[in-house]
Amino acid sequence: MPFQTALSWTLPIAVAIAAFGSALGLSRAIGEAMQAIGRQPEASNKIQTAMIIGCAFIEALTIYALLTVLILQGKIG
Repeated sequence: MPFQTALSWTLPIAVAIAAFGSALGLSRAIGEAMQAIGRQPEASNKIQTAMIIGCAFIEALTIYALLTVLILQGKIG
Protein backbone atom coordinates (compact mmCIF):
# COMPACT_ATOMS: atom_id res chain seq x y z
CA MET A 1 0.00 0.00 0.00
CA PRO A 2 2.75 2.59 0.73
CA PHE A 3 4.22 1.86 -2.71
CA GLN A 4 0.89 2.66 -4.38
CA THR A 5 0.47 5.84 -2.34
CA ALA A 6 3.97 7.00 -3.27
CA LEU A 7 3.28 6.36 -6.96
CA SER A 8 -0.03 8.18 -6.86
CA TRP A 9 1.73 11.27 -5.49
CA THR A 10 4.93 11.23 -7.50
CA LEU A 11 3.66 10.34 -10.98
CA PRO A 12 1.74 13.58 -11.59
CA ILE A 13 4.69 15.55 -10.24
CA ALA A 14 7.04 13.71 -12.62
CA VAL A 15 4.88 14.57 -15.63
CA ALA A 16 4.71 18.20 -14.52
CA ILE A 17 8.50 18.40 -14.19
CA ALA A 18 8.99 16.79 -17.61
CA ALA A 19 6.52 19.19 -19.23
CA PHE A 20 8.12 22.20 -17.54
CA GLY A 21 11.61 21.12 -18.64
CA SER A 22 10.38 20.56 -22.17
CA ALA A 23 8.77 23.99 -22.28
CA LEU A 24 11.99 25.63 -21.10
CA GLY A 25 14.06 23.71 -23.65
CA LEU A 26 11.72 24.45 -26.52
CA SER A 27 11.47 28.14 -25.70
CA ARG A 28 15.23 28.48 -25.53
CA ALA A 29 15.80 26.51 -28.74
CA ILE A 30 13.25 28.49 -30.71
CA GLY A 31 14.39 31.82 -29.28
CA GLU A 32 18.03 31.16 -30.14
CA ALA A 33 17.06 29.98 -33.63
CA MET A 34 15.08 33.17 -34.23
CA GLN A 35 18.06 35.26 -33.12
CA ALA A 36 20.34 33.30 -35.42
CA ILE A 37 17.97 33.80 -38.35
CA GLY A 38 17.85 37.51 -37.53
CA ARG A 39 21.65 37.69 -37.65
CA GLN A 40 22.03 35.54 -40.79
CA PRO A 41 18.85 35.48 -42.87
CA GLU A 42 20.61 33.68 -45.70
CA ALA A 43 21.14 30.63 -43.46
CA SER A 44 17.50 30.47 -42.34
CA ASN A 45 16.78 27.14 -44.06
CA LYS A 46 19.65 25.33 -42.31
CA ILE A 47 18.86 26.95 -38.98
CA GLN A 48 15.16 26.13 -39.24
CA THR A 49 15.87 22.49 -40.14
CA ALA A 50 18.22 22.08 -37.18
CA MET A 51 15.69 23.77 -34.88
CA ILE A 52 12.87 21.46 -35.96
CA ILE A 53 14.99 18.34 -35.46
CA GLY A 54 16.07 19.55 -32.03
CA CYS A 55 12.48 20.36 -31.04
CA ALA A 56 11.40 16.88 -32.14
CA PHE A 57 14.01 15.31 -29.85
CA ILE A 58 12.89 17.48 -26.93
CA GLU A 59 9.26 16.51 -27.50
CA ALA A 60 10.22 12.83 -27.80
CA LEU A 61 11.81 12.92 -24.35
CA THR A 62 8.62 14.43 -22.93
CA ILE A 63 6.52 11.74 -24.58
CA TYR A 64 8.82 9.05 -23.15
CA ALA A 65 8.28 10.50 -19.69
CA LEU A 66 4.52 10.50 -20.22
CA LEU A 67 4.53 6.89 -21.42
CA THR A 68 6.61 5.83 -18.43
CA VAL A 69 4.13 7.49 -16.10
CA LEU A 70 1.18 5.85 -17.85
CA ILE A 71 2.81 2.44 -17.57
CA LEU A 72 3.56 2.97 -13.87
CA GLN A 73 -0.01 4.12 -13.25
CA GLY A 74 -1.09 0.63 -14.21
CA LYS A 75 0.86 -0.60 -11.16
CA ILE A 76 -1.24 1.52 -8.78
CA GLY A 77 -4.47 -0.44 -9.17
